Amino acid sequence: MSKLLETVEVQTKDDVQYSIIWLHGLGADANDFLPIVPELKLPANIGVRFVFPNAPIRPITINNGMAMRGWYDILDLTSLDQRADEQGLRESQQQIEALIKQENNRGIPTNHIILAGFSQGCAMTLQTGLRYPEKLAGLICLSGYLPLHTTIEAELSEANRQTPIFMAHGSFDPVVPLQAASLSHDVLTNLNYSITRKNYPMGHQVCAPEINDLSLFLQHILR
Repeated sequence: MSKLLETVEVQTKDDVQYSIIWLHGLGADANDFLPIVPELKLPANIGVRFVFPNAPIRPITINNGMAMRGWYDILDLTSLDQRADEQGLRESQQQIEALIKQENNRGIPTNHIILAGFSQGCAMTLQTGLRYPEKLAGLICLSGYLPLHTTIEAELSEANRQTPIFMAHGSFDPVVPLQAASLSHDVLTNLNYSITRKNYPMGHQVCAPEINDLSLFLQHILR
């Protein structure tokens, strides 16, 4: 197993009770979502550690093989049934699982750990969270989709069947089409996952109403 991913961390209090591991999108880095921390307006009496890891640098096929930070290679964007980089997905899953274990070693139980991600980070949140053998506190899935969706029924973890999931997407997203998010939602709903789903009149981005809804979702968990 390779060494732990590099991370940037923010704590809302010295006494940490929850951890949120937040995964960036393709070509971004660990700093991409730092500004969202104060905007979430989390309860002042609860200490939260935000862990923002850097994805490995790898060549990305759809970007002419250019090397950039990515959780896995993207070979085709034509549909959810794209030729998935299964090896990259599973390797990154192991690296994220190692970050969960690190939080355990720092005193945070798994049921106080939330996985969150945007775009590719959303895909990794679902890839990892739905398969993780211990119950997580929640999954936050922004502007992404469910990868390897044909294997999830055989690989899902019963421990996270009741874990709350927040899925948000832009109605005009030109990068990850709304249809991909809808199909992902349908697959998970058919497997009886409980999902809070929101669509917003935006592109491949995050908007203020979405952050407000996400804040409410988190406040329900952090209590």
